Amino acid sequence: MNNIRKQFPILQRKINGKPLVYFDNAATSQKPKRVLDAIQNFYENTNSNVHRSLNPLDEKATELYEGARKKVARFIHAKDSQEVIFTRNATESLNIIAKSYARSILKKGDIILLTIAEHHSNIVPWLQLKHEMGIEILYIPLNESGRLDLAEAKKMLANARVKIFSIAHASNALGIIHPIQDLIKIARKKNIITIVDAAQSVAHMEIDVQNLDCDFLVFSGHKMYGPTGIGVLWGRRELLEKMPPFLGGGEMILEVSQETFTAKESPWKFEAGTPHIAGAIGLGEAVEFLQGIGWKKIHTIENDLKEYLFKRIKELPYLVLYGPKDTNRRLAILAFTLPDIHAHDVADILGEEGICIRAGHHCAMPLHKMFKISATSRVSLAFYNTKEEIDMFAEALEKVYKKFR
Repeated sequence: MNNIRKQFPILQRKINGKPLVYFDNAATSQKPKRVLDAIQNFYENTNSNVHRSLNPLDEKATELYEGARKKVARFIHAKDSQEVIFTRNATESLNIIAKSYARSILKKGDIILLTIAEHHSNIVPWLQLKHEMGIEILYIPLNESGRLDLAEAKKMLANARVKIFSIAHASNALGIIHPIQDLIKIARKKNIITIVDAAQSVAHMEIDVQNLDCDFLVFSGHKMYGPTGIGVLWGRRELLEKMPPFLGGGEMILEVSQETFTAKESPWKFEAGTPHIAGAIGLGEAVEFLQGIGWKKIHTIENDLKEYLFKRIKELPYLVLYGPKDTNRRLAILAFTLPDIHAHDVADILGEEGICIRAGHHCAMPLHKMFKISATSRVSLAFYNTKEEIDMFAEALEKVYKKFR
């Protein structure tokens, strides 16, 4: 564990003279030194644009940029690196799917099926289409245990008007890992297009788009130990070829006249303008970093931390937990409230102790409205966290509770 932690420079710092305890990994993860070094090395030694100039720097930059695309393709088991589009983040990826693909196939009265636990990024683009085109949006509810109501999900997928099913692999607010493979199989039989938001899951488990059999998959680099401002949209090649470009300008064109233009093939037709070259290179390093540790080791460490977190939390009877109370099929993410103490106050006081958590609605307002609350505190772990940090967190929570009694 110490060897892993030493690879993250920020974990060595202190806040108010106390060791940093970073429990906000669902919002963004910290970056290992090899990712930071790769970005710095690019700017110091290879900085150039890509795909444009026939000079040594451009050729090297293009090689690194397209090399990162190939790394990502192998990482998610894509058939072809040309199915991998670099975007700014999962949010932009979902917007491209909604505005480029969905807008071209949907008509008034068609239904988009989501879940009540979705991130706003997987709600707002569809609401925009609803207002523009007159489509409908339905939400799969949660059952009494705090998980997706699968009986209701199957019933809703049977509706002939459902054309697109878009679902998070794991809830960013509750940590629930949804049984997406089973639901995708049902959708496939109904010829429903399936979209998977893997932003929360991609850093914690192996993603295999062939095995999932989805049509699109999106994620952000910054939640998987890569830099901010870089994301991925994977899509089936035959679907990407049918989609019109999302943005117009440099880099995405093959030919331009005064009257018309011809776009390049995918993925480049979706990457207008100078891309985040350093970000893509950093993401490629993050991919290799995760593969170097190995999913088996990551699962072992994170499952052990998850079990210990639940054990310590259950020792605090005044805590109100949201979502499933067990550790099965979930990430090490906990949303909770303290009686009569606002989530923002909890986060603020913990921050003074050097403990960084998240407070608010976590970009999941419909879910919080379902719970009839405005905000929760959320703790989310990564494999560089420790049991000692969990102890510090639990002890600090007790202090917060006693302070307000």
